[in-house]
Amino acid sequence: MAEVLLRGGRVWRTPGEAVQTADVLIRNGVIAEIGAVTATSAGAVTATSAEVIDVPGRLLLPGLVEAHCHLDKTLYGGPWVPHSAGEPLAERISNDRNRRGELGIPDVDRITALLERMVVAGTTYVRSHTDVDPEVGLRGVEAVRAAAERLNGRIAIEQVAFPQHGVLVNPGTAELLEEALKNGVETIGGIDPAGFDRDPVRQLDLIFGLAERYGAGVDIHLHDGGTLGAFEFELIIERTLAAGLGGKVAISHGYALPQIAEGQRAALVDRLAEAGVTMVTCAVYDFPVAPVKQLRAAGANVACGHDGIRDLWGPFGTGDMLERAMHLAYRNTFRRDEDIELALEAATHGGARALGLASYGLNPGAPADIVVVSAETPAEAVVARPPRELVIKAGRVVARDGTLGAI
Repeated sequence: MAEVLLRGGRVWRTPGEAVQTADVLIRNGVIAEIGAVTATSAGAVTATSAEVIDVPGRLLLPGLVEAHCHLDKTLYGGPWVPHSAGEPLAERISNDRNRRGELGIPDVDRITALLERMVVAGTTYVRSHTDVDPEVGLRGVEAVRAAAERLNGRIAIEQVAFPQHGVLVNPGTAELLEEALKNGVETIGGIDPAGFDRDPVRQLDLIFGLAERYGAGVDIHLHDGGTLGAFEFELIIERTLAAGLGGKVAISHGYALPQIAEGQRAALVDRLAEAGVTMVTCAVYDFPVAPVKQLRAAGANVACGHDGIRDLWGPFGTGDMLERAMHLAYRNTFRRDEDIELALEAATHGGARALGLASYGLNPGAPADIVVVSAETPAEAVVARPPRELVIKAGRVVARDGTLGAI
């Protein structure tokens, strides 16, 4: 693979670290060197054979990470479908279940269209919760894989075997979850162990048992609020510690966390950090949103994603993770640059930690996943959401100025 030299950019690594003006040399899909712009400076880049791409003064961000979406459900790229569900969670679940056959969901073409949109917006990794149940079987898993193949390495996708309609209350689902793991799905999901399955201990024992057996990660949808939800947080943390799964477990949504009393919340946040359980938040509608600053101050990981993107659950969503980071910052009432950067971290490093990426970021030795934007600061990139001028995945230019690149 040819060398590429990004010349004259400004590199953002992590919150709190000053942006560095530097050249970035990419070799064999990996960041080989980050050096000073002037050829006479100490540690300067020397790459006479490299393709040179000038990015003067542009901000360089690590590839964006979508840590929670539902690719298999999307209607993106197809005709407009007016929203037809009621407000309660049960009605939205029922609407999705009743209409997916009528609308041909999952649809490989629509999933492909959404993934293409994600690529040009700078997303390089995706975690998708894919429905697995007796009605749909593993068709969603297969559809997402087929769409990923069409993208030809422009984006990396991890799937979660997701029991949208419950595990214990939907006979045959547990067996299909295991079949999905045998079939190579990387992570096992769950949904409201108490509120949905009415037996949190049995559901979580089943899910964590499968995770241990197949070396999988765990990502639980937890909408249950208040003290009930906090109790389920504790059950998940206990099992994570007992199974030694720190760094491989996430709680998605976690509406209870901002709802409980401050003392109880602080203790629970510390426990999340101790156990290595990621909090994944989507900051959608008026649903409770994770207290990002408090979680990060305690050392707990935070990631974010869109949840549904133009599907039977709601008509919104663009696939743009800078936009999602903006919503997360806004919902947390962040105004200072250093706080807004925490939302960007959730859409980059936090997502990478949630997905267990061994090497990530703008550092020598990491995969060359880079997004180039015109912004003075990382906070401005979140607030203004400028066009992605260049998107690089594994050292290859996969998009320029909103257009998908050829590979």
